[in-house]
Amino acid sequence: MPLTFSSSIAVAAAAAATVTSSPRFSLVSLRGFKKLPLRCALSVRAMSELVQDKESVVAATTSSFSNTTPTELNHSRTFLDARTEEDLISGLRKEIEAGRLPPNVASGMEELFCNYKNAVLSSGAPRAAHTVISNMSVAFDRMLLGVEHPFTFNPYHKAIREPFDYYQFVHTYIRPLIDFKNSYVGNVSLFSELEDKIRQGHNIVLISNHQSEADPAVISLLLEAQCPYIGENIKCVAGDRVITDPLCKPFSMGRYLNLSFDNALLHDGLEVNLICVYSKKHMNDDPELVDMKRKANTRSLKEMAKLLRSGSQLIWIAPSGGRDRPDPSTGEWFPAPFDPSSVDNMRRLVEHSGAPGHIYPMSLLCYDIMPPPPKVEKEIGEKRLVGFHGTGLSIAPEISFSDVTADCNNPNEAKEAYSQAMHKSVNEQYKTLNSAINHGRGIEASTSTVSLSQPWN
Repeated sequence: MPLTFSSSIAVAAAAAATVTSSPRFSLVSLRGFKKLPLRCALSVRAMSELVQDKESVVAATTSSFSNTTPTELNHSRTFLDARTEEDLISGLRKEIEAGRLPPNVASGMEELFCNYKNAVLSSGAPRAAHTVISNMSVAFDRMLLGVEHPFTFNPYHKAIREPFDYYQFVHTYIRPLIDFKNSYVGNVSLFSELEDKIRQGHNIVLISNHQSEADPAVISLLLEAQCPYIGENIKCVAGDRVITDPLCKPFSMGRYLNLSFDNALLHDGLEVNLICVYSKKHMNDDPELVDMKRKANTRSLKEMAKLLRSGSQLIWIAPSGGRDRPDPSTGEWFPAPFDPSSVDNMRRLVEHSGAPGHIYPMSLLCYDIMPPPPKVEKEIGEKRLVGFHGTGLSIAPEISFSDVTADCNNPNEAKEAYSQAMHKSVNEQYKTLNSAINHGRGIEASTSTVSLSQPWN
């Protein structure tokens, strides 16, 4: 279960300090790590060792100055120099005193460190303590850089792979939280079929539930042994909050974003891997911004239509408008209801793209990795619980709109019927994953429609 920690940084006073500046360099690419051969028998231990030698990464920067940005060169390396937990915590206080880190952000960072540490140590993985320091020092470094030099997401953001590889950073960070021995993929062969269709110019839309901020990484990590193409090319439709929270932004920079905050148009040939829209759950947080948010979402739909017209797109969307939440009376988790209009908008975009298109129901179970707050919160800066747990991913055959709606009498009835059919499939797959992971049935939980496997074994 996720663990919480009461931060001592929360009461630290921010003091002004004069700091003598000197040329610095920073971690520039996780591609400097030792490469291990990808094999079906990838173990948690082998993959965690991928990030142990932080010195090899720092050393790589000395030969990469030509590719290093000014913000990286002038960035404090307090956290990269950390070798122990004490170094990291004292580094937070040092950055507060230097005026580079707000106390409230530092408090959240310390709390995150302690929760992450407890989660990774509970895995029992070899060198788990070393993994914690290695991964959290890089995470702290990226968060501090984001405060020192705030990153502004362009309207259509492409995943940043260099000079620092944010995509690999996210996977390195999330991997130790996944109990692969108790994780499963349903109908993995269907994901291989998806890849074939995408390479043939078809558009694919995955309609699924949404459980945690780790969802995109979980999808990629569970598929990397057999279908790495899916993880690297999926385009995520996400809410605007993932690019505003300083503890979350570095993890979003490793995904492709299509932001809807201005009138910029999508340029031909631009790759996009994360499409940002305003969630209906947060549409009315600020009444003065409602009209702007609605117009922005309309622009996002138009730009998504342009993407789909180019073909070979893989888009993941959670039409619930936010993360799943547990039933307050039973504590049981379940896929939140879908918004029929969101499902219908995607269907119509696919049908009118001019390229062959397919819509598949997909289910995710990974809430214990990074569970959301019990209730939807308006304010940015939620508590981030972290856990080590089994995860699940499943996909079912595409659902035909014409078959589902053949007996419907009007468009609204058809829209509701199609959305319900999608949600029913996602929910049924979720029940199978839940039985395998949380009720200990493992692969024996497979059904006539969901065949579970562990592609990494």
